[in-house]
Amino acid sequence: MIEIGLNAVIVSVADPQPQVLTIAAKPENPAQSLPFGPFDPTRHRTFEIGLREWVEEQTALKLGYVEQLYTFGDRGRHHIHSDTGPHVVSVGYLALARQTLRSDEALTLQNAQWRSWYSFFPWEDWRSGMPAVVQQEILPALEAWTSAPIPRDSPPRARSRGEQVHQAFNIQDGMWNEERVLDRYELLYEAGLLEEARRDGRPAALKRGDLPGLGQPMLYDHRRILATAISRLRTKLKYRPLVFELMPHIFTLTDLQRCVEAISGRHLHKQNFRRLVEKGDLVEPTGETSTQTGGRPAALFRFRHEVLKERPALGLRVGGR
Repeated sequence: MIEIGLNAVIVSVADPQPQVLTIAAKPENPAQSLPFGPFDPTRHRTFEIGLREWVEEQTALKLGYVEQLYTFGDRGRHHIHSDTGPHVVSVGYLALARQTLRSDEALTLQNAQWRSWYSFFPWEDWRSGMPAVVQQEILPALEAWTSAPIPRDSPPRARSRGEQVHQAFNIQDGMWNEERVLDRYELLYEAGLLEEARRDGRPAALKRGDLPGLGQPMLYDHRRILATAISRLRTKLKYRPLVFELMPHIFTLTDLQRCVEAISGRHLHKQNFRRLVEKGDLVEPTGETSTQTGGRPAALFRFRHEVLKERPALGLRVGGR
């Protein structure tokens, strides 16, 4: 027996942190989870219609951009140790939303909250340079993993462990590819460095007492679903104007830069970013200014919707430091 559910990775940006909507933990399981709802084919013609309806009913959030990510159906993903229960197949979705007072009140009633996605992936925030957890915890643990003997019953791999580490983190070249979020999560899981790996009974690269606390775990495979969504959003940001789905209708260029930095996990050079925005012709001035910056009044802008008719590639091809 198979049940089909819909998992929603609902993203917003505030303070300026990339926020993901989570459901509060239950006493019997302290791990956070993503919002989840069943697909009812008698009520909904498509998965997306069903997703939008139950999200709005439960959270008062009106979703903007929605995209199907992947179907997650690996055996054991819900840790059912017998075959007597139904197998749950989940269709994951990335959805973008803006927080409102009404939605915040509804979320409180649903025991849901916004959480920075860097609380689940602290190694992904490079806005102030390499995160300390990468240098102090992850790289030494992965070095121990690459040096450890490979069990004989391990499936053959096209790449060596050292090559996997190099391609995921690219530390040796001083480079970092922000789009490889899922690759890095899968590598840390395979190395047995995550709580989900311990929970699933995978062998660890280190003794359990020496394992670092690498971000907050999530229920079932929800952190893997979230990693998939972050990878997809960071990639799409470069050729689709999705960032404006997360911005207020009127904003400063500094606000826009901070939003892009929050999502990409990169620090951006101010003047280079503004030249990029101007070259793309993505925004237009409103003629008004804001005094909330604390300094000189800042010009206010809005997204120039006409650009959607002018060319297909409309993203912000941001680079690193």
